[in-house]
Amino acid sequence: MDAPVSSLAQVNGVVLAYPSEQLGTEALRQRACAELLRQAAIRAGLLAEDDPLPLGGAMTETASAAIEQLLERELQLPDPTEEALRRHHAAQRGRYAVGERVLMRHILFAVTPGVDVNALRQRAEACLLDVRCATPDGQDRFATAARATSNCPSGAEGGNLGWLTSPDCAPELAGEIFGKPEIGVLPRLVHSRFGLHVVEVLAREPGVEPPFEVVKSAVAQTLRQQAFATALRQYLQLLAAGAALVGVDLDAATSPLVQ
Repeated sequence: MDAPVSSLAQVNGVVLAYPSEQLGTEALRQRACAELLRQAAIRAGLLAEDDPLPLGGAMTETASAAIEQLLERELQLPDPTEEALRRHHAAQRGRYAVGERVLMRHILFAVTPGVDVNALRQRAEACLLDVRCATPDGQDRFATAARATSNCPSGAEGGNLGWLTSPDCAPELAGEIFGKPEIGVLPRLVHSRFGLHVVEVLAREPGVEPPFEVVKSAVAQTLRQQAFATALRQYLQLLAAGAALVGVDLDAATSPLVQ
């Protein structure tokens, strides 16, 4: 028997998902953020009120275009200054190295529809603690844990991913691994669109660090993306504060919409 509509997750009366979809917490937050923006586009006169509601989380092309217009109008983002560009480059020089390679392995705890994210995080943290505390007794505890628990096909190979460059990885994963000096099991879980990763860096080959002028445009793009993410997060918080939310908590949202 389906749950009553009044008990389902909603934004201003619009149901985000039905029980048969078995959405995880983060996927539900993503839908809530998208619905807040869709409704804001309607209020701004950029989208017709009778535009079809999202089906299975997928909105119409018209709605997507209206949201883009809304964000262009509402998020005023000044270009980064030369000083800001140089300061960021000086602090993140290794991030722009060309040809850097990392030999690594991982244990993936995948976030899938219906998964209990809190329980998954607890399992991942317990695994991280276990492999970090392993003593050199001849047993490869990391490989054993990867074979037993990783949701990645690499688990069968002890989690080995081989030599990777930044473009080989999801951007959020690459940002935690490249341009850093760390060797060994990272002391933190790494979050990506695929889930939670326990990561071990086995070796590094440094790349060549181009001068500032060569990577200036890439630095500027990075700062623009960061500014956009911050502005969008603040705008969504403003929309959420004025909305009637049921069954969804946006306070801890890490949705790709706001990254």
